[in-house]
Amino acid sequence: MDVTEVLLPGVGVRYEFTTAEGERLGIIVGRGGDADIVSYTTDPDVGRPLFRLTNEEADTVAEILGAPRITERFADLSREIPGLRAADLPVEDGSPFADRPLGATRARTRTGASIVAIVRGDDVITSPAPGEVLRSGDILLVIGTQEGISGVDAMLRG
Repeated sequence: MDVTEVLLPGVGVRYEFTTAEGERLGIIVGRGGDADIVSYTTDPDVGRPLFRLTNEEADTVAEILGAPRITERFADLSREIPGLRAADLPVEDGSPFADRPLGATRARTRTGASIVAIVRGDDVITSPAPGEVLRSGDILLVIGTQEGISGVDAMLRG
């Protein structure tokens, strides 16, 4: 299935696709994580709102529908915005942050990069809270400049 992604500066990202029955659907994900689900009639620029999801609701739906693909989506977005990168960084055995809350890393403050998701086995924790405890074996999805990502990687390794 082809999904078209359109960066909406100042708003977020719009994803569009056509269902097997020929209906065009769109998901507009705002910068704050909220999502509007719309359908399109014959005019591709006019969407009929179906419903809105809060950030928490969107996270829940994403987890149910296969959020492990979130890494791919951020990688696509990083190609559209110069200087923005995405990386998967492991929390290895012996990391100074294993068994400590995410907030203890102070990653954004120290490096400018953001930890936007934690992949833990088959589960994905999107927009993790500062109190989420990191575990050995977790994979962190980090967004930022290459320098910022390298800084988070160095922190995780100690």
